[in-house]
Amino acid sequence: MNPEAIFNLIVENTREVVFELEDHDFKMDDSLKELGANSIDRSEIIMMTLEALDKQLPLVEFAKAGNMGELAKLIHERI
Repeated sequence: MNPEAIFNLIVENTREVVFELEDHDFKMDDSLKELGANSIDRSEIIMMTLEALDKQLPLVEFAKAGNMGELAKLIHERI
């Protein structure tokens, strides 16, 4: 799975967790934190994404991602 497909999966999970963003036009440089996702939301979004990819990785590995595109790239590198 390429980074763009992972990004789309992150977007899908974000819409499910943060209902207010259901109609948001997501971009790679969007920050989950700046979009209003709290730390629990962000953890849940990452866990849902990893679960969909059938991977179990420590969440701390993704803390350095500054935006959704970087998060997708980090996940891609780890799978």
